Amino acid sequence: MKPKTLIITVLLILILITISFISESWQDINLNWGIIATAIVLLCIIIFFFKFERYAHTSKEIALISMLATISAVLRIPFAAIPGVQPCTYLITCSGYVFGPIAGFMVGAMTPFISNFFLGHGPWTPYQMLAWGLIGAGSAYIRQCNPGVKLLTVIGLLWGFAYGIIMNIWFWASFIYPLTITTFAFSMIDSIWFDALHAIGNAFFLNLFGRKTISILERFKKRFHVEFIRVKTQ
Repeated sequence: MKPKTLIITVLLILILITISFISESWQDINLNWGIIATAIVLLCIIIFFFKFERYAHTSKEIALISMLATISAVLRIPFAAIPGVQPCTYLITCSGYVFGPIAGFMVGAMTPFISNFFLGHGPWTPYQMLAWGLIGAGSAYIRQCNPGVKLLTVIGLLWGFAYGIIMNIWFWASFIYPLTITTFAFSMIDSIWFDALHAIGNAFFLNLFGRKTISILERFKKRFHVEFIRVKTQ
């Protein structure tokens, strides 16, 4: 996947915030911005799913990504009682790092889709799918930096707050009125403790298990990846 696709996706998510900050006159328009934001999120998810259809070459690759998504979902369930702590984020980060942006997005998107059958589905599910999906996709691009343990720890902190921002957009657009920069700031402040716990948890798991998990996934990648080479015939 080209970085341009990821940038366009992020811009689509932030379009609601941009519109609401342009002018106060937008507040007088009788529109449900929560539904509009959800439609944009679903569109982004569909785009990535179509990308995955072209990306996956073999049934082994599909099975591996499905297995990682299932393990990630299972990791999330036992920690549901601890607010903000999401060990699945660390595995999603490692998956995107090793297998690329499309696979990383699929592991991230399928994590809440699977785990919410146990924890509860709702209007928040598409936002969780997109937030963790973007974390998986974004993790593929940090591979170029060849990060060590310290950099992985910092990235874990950043992912925790990035996830929080996307989930706050859902809450702000759906339940807060009027949609202004002030109400958005209050929504962010209100969830700062949950986001901080998520970020600290990510940093802890990536610091402790990040490099080892990446090396294990690298071995799986070498075993399951099939590269197609087109041979010219004369």
